Formats: sequence, structure tokens, C-alpha cells
Amino acid sequence: MERTCTMSQFSVEDEVELQYLLRQLLKSIKDRISAAPSIECAEDILLHLEETDKNFHNYEFVKYLCQYVERSLGVVVEAETENCARGDGQAIGSGHDTLIHAVTRRTRESAEYREMMQTLKNTMIVVVESSINKFEEDQMRKEEMHREKQHEQSDGHYADNCSDSDSSFNQSYAFIKQEQLQDLAEKLDCSRPKEVRWEALQALCCAPPSDVLSCESWSSLRRNLSVALSDPDPDLSDKVLRFFAKTFSSSPLNVTRDIYTSLAKSVESTFLSHKLRFPTGSAGIDLIDRPDINRLLKQMRLMNDFQREVTSFWIRHPEKYMEEVIESTFSLLSLHPEHGLASPGTEKPLEPIHLLALLDIKATWFKKWMHGYYSRTVVFRLLERKYKTLIVAALQQCVHYSDSRERATDGTTDQTPSCEQQDTCKCSVQRSVYTGKELEYAFFVHSLSVLGKLLIYTDGRKLFPIKVRKHKDPVSLTDLVVTLINIMYQHPQSPHSGASHTDSLSPSGLVMEVLWMLCERTDCAAECLCQTPVVETLLAPVIALLNGQQAKLKSPGATLTHIADTLARIANTEEGLALFLYEKNLVLAHDEGTSAAHIIVQFTQRLLSQDLPSVGESEMSPAVCGAFIFVCRQMYNTCEGLQVLRPYGLHDSIATAWKKTSSLSRNERVPTPVPGAIAGTSSLELQTIIIWEETLLDSLLNFAATPKGLLLLQQTGAINECVSYMFSRFTKKLQVSRCEKFGYGVMVTQVAATAPGVVALHSSGFVQALVVELWSALECGREDFRVVHPKSTPMDPIDRSCLKSFLSLVNLLSSPQSMWELLGQQPLANKADYTLREMPTTIPDLIDRLIVVNSDVKINSLFNYEQSHTFGLRLLSVLCCNLDSFLLLESQYDICSTLLRCQGDNITEPASGEGEFIIDSLSVERNHVLVRVSVVGGPSERRLPPRALQEGSDPYPWPMFSRYPVPQCYTSDSPNTHRSQQDSEISAFLASSKDTDKEESWMDTCRREYCNVMTTKPSLLTGTVLADLLEKVVAHLSNSATERFFSPAQYKAEERSVRSVVLSSIQLLGIQTCVRYGSNLKILSEDSTEDLTLLLKHTQLFLSTQRDNSSSELTWVQHGHAAHDWLAATAFLVMAGDTDRSLCLLLNLSALLTSAFIWPARTHATVHVPVEVARSGIPPVYWCTGHYVELLLKAEVPLVHSAFRMSGFTPSQMCLQWLGQCFWNYLDWPEICHYVSTCVVMGPDYQVYMCVAVLKHLQPDILQHTQSQELQVYLKEEPIQGFRVSNYLEYMQRLERSYRDIVLTDMNNIINPVA
Repeated sequence: MERTCTMSQFSVEDEVELQYLLRQLLKSIKDRISAAPSIECAEDILLHLEETDKNFHNYEFVKYLCQYVERSLGVVVEAETENCARGDGQAIGSGHDTLIHAVTRRTRESAEYREMMQTLKNTMIVVVESSINKFEEDQMRKEEMHREKQHEQSDGHYADNCSDSDSSFNQSYAFIKQEQLQDLAEKLDCSRPKEVRWEALQALCCAPPSDVLSCESWSSLRRNLSVALSDPDPDLSDKVLRFFAKTFSSSPLNVTRDIYTSLAKSVESTFLSHKLRFPTGSAGIDLIDRPDINRLLKQMRLMNDFQREVTSFWIRHPEKYMEEVIESTFSLLSLHPEHGLASPGTEKPLEPIHLLALLDIKATWFKKWMHGYYSRTVVFRLLERKYKTLIVAALQQCVHYSDSRERATDGTTDQTPSCEQQDTCKCSVQRSVYTGKELEYAFFVHSLSVLGKLLIYTDGRKLFPIKVRKHKDPVSLTDLVVTLINIMYQHPQSPHSGASHTDSLSPSGLVMEVLWMLCERTDCAAECLCQTPVVETLLAPVIALLNGQQAKLKSPGATLTHIADTLARIANTEEGLALFLYEKNLVLAHDEGTSAAHIIVQFTQRLLSQDLPSVGESEMSPAVCGAFIFVCRQMYNTCEGLQVLRPYGLHDSIATAWKKTSSLSRNERVPTPVPGAIAGTSSLELQTIIIWEETLLDSLLNFAATPKGLLLLQQTGAINECVSYMFSRFTKKLQVSRCEKFGYGVMVTQVAATAPGVVALHSSGFVQALVVELWSALECGREDFRVVHPKSTPMDPIDRSCLKSFLSLVNLLSSPQSMWELLGQQPLANKADYTLREMPTTIPDLIDRLIVVNSDVKINSLFNYEQSHTFGLRLLSVLCCNLDSFLLLESQYDICSTLLRCQGDNITEPASGEGEFIIDSLSVERNHVLVRVSVVGGPSERRLPPRALQEGSDPYPWPMFSRYPVPQCYTSDSPNTHRSQQDSEISAFLASSKDTDKEESWMDTCRREYCNVMTTKPSLLTGTVLADLLEKVVAHLSNSATERFFSPAQYKAEERSVRSVVLSSIQLLGIQTCVRYGSNLKILSEDSTEDLTLLLKHTQLFLSTQRDNSSSELTWVQHGHAAHDWLAATAFLVMAGDTDRSLCLLLNLSALLTSAFIWPARTHATVHVPVEVARSGIPPVYWCTGHYVELLLKAEVPLVHSAFRMSGFTPSQMCLQWLGQCFWNYLDWPEICHYVSTCVVMGPDYQVYMCVAVLKHLQPDILQHTQSQELQVYLKEEPIQGFRVSNYLEYMQRLERSYRDIVLTDMNNIINPVA
């Protein structure tokens, strides 16, 4: 039938038809809407019905709307389509709109569309309102019929006279007069007959709640409603509840607060007047058979529903409304009728809190009230001023439960609910009978939930200490936590044996939930958990087991797991870690006081070796052992924690257990199970073994979080397996652990700083995955991605999509060790042809495709040549900041020649080699790299050209070049270094000391003079003065038996032997770099190359006699000291090119401990350390200096330490670069000299203090560049501006006073670092 509605309006028939069609639609999707857990979910189902319902377009309602839209807009759409197709008028769009987009946009902007939407909206409002009214009428009619039938069946006392035909109010809302409300209030008086009151309530339910609550007779109405609410007749009380419920659901807070407070006062009055009681012990109380309690339960259920919902809207109303609701609730719950009068074994008073605990056992209402600051402040204010008894009662219940459990443990009584009782605490709807024990347990759970939420806030903790009955002293925060831990000990497991049970209401589960919540907040953990009594309570069973005693635990395995879990979370906080490591207040056997860390690690080792006779084998499961290893892990993955735990050799114990378990897993391998078959015992055992093996690997891997820990891991021989395990988790984007806030970034960076670490990363597939991921982001883009808008041209040199891969590459290739292992002796492909689908998989491939782009073939193989080559040049710039890495790249791939050739091709007349340079992004990048690698110097000794163009007529005023030498403008004019003797106190001191060997106090005097000059006139310590100082100090120390660490150098080389030494290409390039720098400083002449070459041959010949000659699989170790000797070059410059004096200084220095740290070549594969350590290729400057830099940084400059952590970079890796090249390119020459002299004169530990001082100096810049995610790039590329050793000498002396004992002691243990 043709519908008659026009475009602008609907007829009455159309509205009726729409109402019918809408009802049909709702009936069709009734099941889906009914299954929705909330109104929001139901709305979401309706909004996305077209996407989720395949029959959507078959519904008559949808068809009707489609036809209506077609009739209303069909002409408009056709006209717009024709206009757009002809192309007349305005352009279709902004360049990328299609015809459909343009027609749609214009149609939506038309007047016809707006008129159609307004008409449809008005009509649907009428239709929906009519449907709602019809629904309410049907529901009310059904209720009336049901009520009439019920009354007729009961006793026929009265009939329902409030029908649709004769009542003044029908079921839909209507206006109501004040006189009618007054009449209803009179009819509701308790003196009226029941029939009259019921009829008045029926009429009241049909009236708008807002009219009722705003009427003049509301006070009398409320009073009469409260009386009716307490009426024994369930019909009357239920009808009042129905009116209250309707008011709650349809009225704002300013209306519902009156209803809620009335309801609360009515419930409170009922409790006071009836004096309800419940039996103690196992006797039950039936909530259904007791009408008085059943009625109260319904009323409190309505109150609890309101409590949980009101938080979503009370912030939109004045605070006084919220305060009234909260205060009325607290007033009710603080009611304790005849409190304490019941004697044991008799009935106890039933309180409102008991019923509320049954309805909301975990106090969800209170948690919601505490969530927002708006309501939380009111809650705390009322609790503190008027209702502290609420908290006292909750605390009393927890203490009482703990005391009763202790009596039960002693055999006096049993207070634990049975399995069935525990299940009733879940308040299942099928249950109606509850025992006294169950009510008390529900009250305990509710109280514990309330207290747990209170404790996480400062104002909540201020309520303590609290005085409770039967306790002499008030209960403090610490006492409460100890009480909770004792509850966990008394009932560690849920009585349920079913594996599927969640254990959410067992005492141990509840206590652990509270303890976890406390651990998540630093201030809360410090006040509540990081206290000596708490740690003593947690470790009491552990100490007992270590002493061979029987711990009083119901289930040792479960309890120990809970203990370990709590200890791990405490150790993950700063205060908790310090408490574990340094508070020596625990007693183990007959020893003196010891710290928690020592007890935990000893217990863990006993678990690993299964050496605890007092614990049965069934209780010593891998889960328990793994839990305690995890506690240790929270300590040893920090520098300070490893310092304490290292003497126990825990890494060896875990490695031994892993090797044993790995062997078992290989022996127990079984065929792949058939799908659907039941797993046998052997399969389950194998699965358990594999999980335990992974736990041990994960625990070993976490040693790599610190430099020294990485050395310990490498010495276990499990580094390859650990890194492979890490890579498997890394690819799955799994969290490091439940206590770790960051991913594996820091650990990968730490591992990549060493030769064995980067080899493990390469063999695991990490390097290949990184290269492929980078190439995909840089060249390929996302596959199978429908491009609606073309990809925008990147504005940054490195697009944001590639930044993460760029930083990962920088971290991976940060050290020369990693460069050698991944690039050493590996040529570039330089193919004659590259396919577009050919993807690099190694670092040499990446350099070949992105950096050394020296042919048209390579250019044409790149989809995004400019962007990709810019990426490669940026990466090259960062890599070349490490001078050893640059020398490797230059010696193998002739990087500079390639860049110069590319610059030569980028001029206006490349054939003749003349003309102007074409300034583009690539030529600017190449110019920057060329200057960076060709000019050596600190912040004031060289000028690096910027990478950005300037505004104005000359956008790039810096000269470009395509052949050497570098333009002079890039080198600053250095002041002449004073080589003549100058008058100063230290010069006079050195001149007066002829025979330093016989003067024991000479070194102390020298240090005082040195500090005096450094703090007053540091500029005097250069040239000849500095050379004389170093010469005399080193000679004195090397001749002193107490100061000498290594054997004195016995070196006498024949000239023929020296001349036969062959220097590597890297060393030869390094010599050129050093001579060029010395010439710029006006210290050396151009003919100093041979002298420096001779010096390096001498040092290489000398050091070769002190190196371990055993074979190694590492490229870095196989080729001797592959890097350039920057300290020898520095000594050569200090001595102004005097080879003999330089060699003498270095030979004497080799006998000192300082040489092991400031002279990397000295300890490379040296015989002075264990063979395994020498073969590892990990230098002491990393596992000792870098380790203590991180330790001190965390304590002294915590913001910088956190910045490194967040950036995925490590301070030790940056220090390894600074110290490896003796701060060349980072500090000016005078500061480099002061660094060397400070370490020699003041002691080797000053190397650590120097690095900490530099990082402290850079703190503002570090924090800024961490925000922009470029910390690594900044630290590597930028010189250290404004740093003066003399300005920080006092700071370094303060660090010496605080840390020398531990730092220098560990440096002295260099000969056995893993002991």
C-alpha cells in the first residue's frame, strides 16, 4: 500500500504504523538487548545493529525509513549528481573527494535534508513516548491484575478500587494537584485502614516523583511513608519500596537524597526498635522465613544499589546533597545496638553492617565513594569528626577474626567457615539460610575491603592508631598489617578443592589483595609495609626453616608463595629495597643481626639445592623456589642489590639448576600429543619442567640489567639461551615481569654494549628482526593497508614511524665491540643489480643500501631515496661520534671518499668539478658528517655546521667541500698551550721534591696542592706543568709497594723488534686523526706522525706480552686490541710529541690500578684477570666503572637515572664511549688533561665520580631530550658544553667521602671480579 506521508510531515496513521514497526523491531532483537549487562551496552548494540545483524535491511522499520529518505531526498540527490557530473559551479572538493563524497556533502548541507531530519526527529520522539506510555500502562495493568488475584486468594479483605476507569490518576504520569497530594498524605496515616493506605500508595506510584517531593505536604507524606515502610504487611512496605525505586531511577539527586535519607532513617529506626539478633556458631538464620529481616534486606538492597550508582552523577550537584547521603549512610552503619552485651555462645545483635556485607561483601559502594577526590574528602571529614566508630568496628572485626583463628590453631575453637559456608559468602541468590559464622565472616570481608581502601590514602592512614576493645595499646598501621599477615598464615588456602574456584573470598586471597594494593603506591608502601615489624613477620617462617625448625604453617607451600609475592612487591619500592639491603635487625641462628636480603638469598639457595629437611618435598615445588628467586631478582637487577647479593654466587646456583632442568627437559621429550587426546602424566610433567626451565632462564636474564650482572651472566655460559628467550618474549611484546614498568629496551641496550652480548643478539635473530622491521617502516610501509589519503611527505629528517627503529639501531651499535662483531671484516655487497623486493637482513646490508649509496643502481632500488638516504646519513653521524666505530667504518668501507664523491657529483657542473654546490637535504647532511669525522675537538675547538637552513638571502652560509683539506672555518683558533715552566705553588712543590721515594707523605701533599690549584687557577695545569706533574706522580706511585698494583714494567725492546710491529689500518687512521688534532692545538707539528707511530708500536709490543693468547670466538678479542689507543695518543700530546717521555709515562702507569680503567688497551684480554673474563672481551671500564656510575647516579642524581631508564638507554653505555676515547670530541683539551691528571693523582675511583659529575652537569639537557625521545642522539652527537673539571672537584671529593670504600674496594678486586 502506498504511504501518504509527504516530505515535510507525517500523518497520524504514519505515526501509528511507525509505532507498530518499531515494536516489531524491538521484539526481533529482544534477546540481544536483554543479554546486555548495562544500559550503555544496550545502546551500543542498537547503534551498531547494521554492522552486527545480517537481517538489518530486512526489518520493516528499516525499509520504511529507507523509503522515506528516498522520497524526501531523491530529487536533491539526482540534481546534485547531475551538477557534479557536468563540472559546473564550484569544484568538487579539496582535490581528493570522489563524486560520492561531494554529492553526499552537498545533500547534507541542503535545506531539504535539514527539514527531513527535524520532521523525523519530532515524529520519532512522539512515537517513542507513546511506546513508553503504552509499555507502562501494560505493566501497571499486569501488576494490578496480579495484585487483585493475590488479594482474592488470600482473604478477600478488600478490592482494588484504583483501576484505570475509576481512579483519578491513571498509570501514566499526569499533573497532580496539591489538594490531591494532601489527601493522599492523610490516607497514608497509620490510623487509616490498610485498604485505604494501599490505594493511596497505588495512586502515589502513578504520580511524578518530582511533584510528590516538591509538594507542601511532603513532610507528612515522608513520615507516613516511613511508617508504611516498617509495616508488617509486605504489600505496603513493598509498595513504598517500589515508589522509592522509581524515584531513584527517574529523579535528580536533589530529589532522591530526601528519599534516601528517609529510607536510611527508617531502617535505622527499625533496627533500634526491633533489636534483631542472630545465633552464634553454626546455628542458622533464615532470611526468608523472618519477614522483619527479609524486609530490611530488601530495603538495604535498594540503598546499596543507590550507593553504587550515585557516584556517577553527584558531582553535578552541590556538595551538601552528597554530604547528606554519606552522613545518613554512616549514621546507619555506625549503629551498634547493645554492642558487646552478648556473652559467648548466646545470640548476637544483628547490625545493619551485617546485611550490607551480605549484599555487597567486598564493599563496592565504599570503593566507589573513595575513588573520586570530590567525595573522598567528605568521607574522610565525616569519618574523622563523627563516625570514626565505623573504622573502629571494621578494625575490631579484623582483629577479632585474627584472634579467633589463633585460638582455632591452638585447638581451642574453630572459627573457619566450612566449604559450604565459604560458598555462601558469595551471597548466591539460591541461599536464604546463613549461620552466625557466615555472617561474621561476611562482616570480616567487608571490613577488610573498607580498611584496605582507606589505607591507600594519606587521610585514611592519619586515622591510625585506633583503640580497640581487649587490646591495651592502640592498633597502629604496622600492627594492622602484621595482623593481616598473621591471618594469611592461619588460612593460606581456600577450603575449595576445585581448580576452577577463584579463591577471591578466601582470607589469604583477600589479604594478598590488600597487600598488593598497598605496594602499588610508593608513599603507602613506605608507611605500611616498609617497616621492620612487617618484614620480621614475613620472614619469621623463613628464618625458622633456615634454623631447621618447623614453621607453624597450615600449608607451607602456599604460605611461602604468598610471603615471596609480598616480599617481591616490597623490594620493588625504593624504601623496601633499602630496608632489605641495609637494615640489619633480623637474627638468623646464633649470628648477629643481619639484613632481610641475606636471609632471603640464603633461603633461595637452600630451595635451589633442595636442602631444607624441615620442609617436605611436596612443599618445595618449583613455584615456591621461583617465587623466592623473583624476590632476589628485584634486588639483583639493581646495582645496589647486586652489590649485596654477589658474594653468595646466586647466578651460579640458578645456572646449575637451569642446566640440570634443561637436561631433564631434553631427556623427557615426548611425541606431539594427538589433538583431542588426554594428556598423560609424562606430558604434564614435561610441561612443568619446561615452565621451570623458562623461569630459571628468565631469572638469569635479569642479571643483565646491570653492567656487573651482565658479566656474571656471561660467565655462567647461558647468555645465548637467555638472550634467545628474551627475544622470544620481545617479539610477543610480553611484559618483563609484573613488577617491571618498562620493557626489554634497557636490557637489550645493556647486552648490546658487550661483544658476547651482541653475538647472542645476532644469533637469536634480534638483529635481523630489527633490520627487517626498519626496512619495512622505511621503504615498504604497512602491507594490505587501504590508502584513502596519500601518505604525507615527512617533515622531519627521520619520520616518526622510523624513530623507534632508529633509536634501537643506535642502542645496538653504540659500542665499538658491537660494531666489530657485526661489521668486522665483512665487505659490502655493492651488487650490480638490486631488485625492489630485495630486503636487507644484516647491518652490512643496511649500510650498503642506506649509507654507502654510491651508484645509480642503489639509488633506483630505493622507493624513498631521499628519506632513506637521509636516515642512513643520520645513523652514520651518530655511529661516527664513537671514534673507534668511525675508524672501523673508514678502514673497511672508505666512508669519507664516498661522501666526498657524492658531494662532488652534487654541483652545478660535475663534469668539470667546478661550479656551485647544490644545497639540498642530502648535501647538507653529508657536509655535516664530513666535518664531524674530519675535525677533532671539544665544544670550543671545532664548529659543526647545522643541518637546518637559515632564513634570509643566504640560507646556508657554511662552505661545502668535495676534497680535503676541510675549510678552516670549521676549526676554532686554539690558544697556545703553555709549554714553559710557570710560577705556581705546584710548580714550586714539584721542583723542591727531588727524591720522592723516601717521602711517605709526599703523595698526600701533592694531592692537596693539586686540589688547591684546580680550585683556584686550573689554567696553570697545562703544558709543561701538567707533563711534569704526571711524570713525577706516576713515577712515585709505581715505585711505592703500597701504591703499585701490577708488577713493574720490565720492558726493553730492540729497535728491530719495534720496527717489525705492524699497525692495523685502524691504528694508522687513528694516528692521522691524533696528529691533525695536535696540530690544530699547536702542540704537534706535521712530522709527528712517525713519532706517534713509534710510540704505538712500543705500547703494542709491551701490552702483547701481558695478554692471554688463548683462542676466542669473538672478533673483538681475536684481533688483539682492535681499537685505537686513545690514552697513548693523549699522553703523546701531553708530552708535546716526546716519544721517550710518553713511553716512560705509560710504562710506569701500567703498574698502577688506575691504568686498568683509564687505559682500555692495558686490560684488553689481559692475563691479570681470570681467563674466562679475559676471553669475554668485556672491559673493566664497563663492568666496574659503568656499574658504579649507575649505582651512584641512582642515589645522587635520580632524575637523570630515571631519564635513562625511560629512554631505553644506559649511563654505562655512554660512559663506555666517553672513557674509551678519553673524552676526545666531548671536552676541550684542557679538560681532557684534567680528567687524566685527576684520575692519576686522586685515584682511579675519580673516574666514576667524573662521569657522575658530567651527567649531573647535563641534567637539564638530559631531561629535555628525554621528553623529545632523542636522549641517545643528543648525548652522542653533542659535546659537553660548559663542563669544567675544576668546578666539580669539590663535588667529586664529596662523592669520594661517601662511596670510596665500596668503589675502590671493588676496583681492587679486578683480578677476580666474579668472586
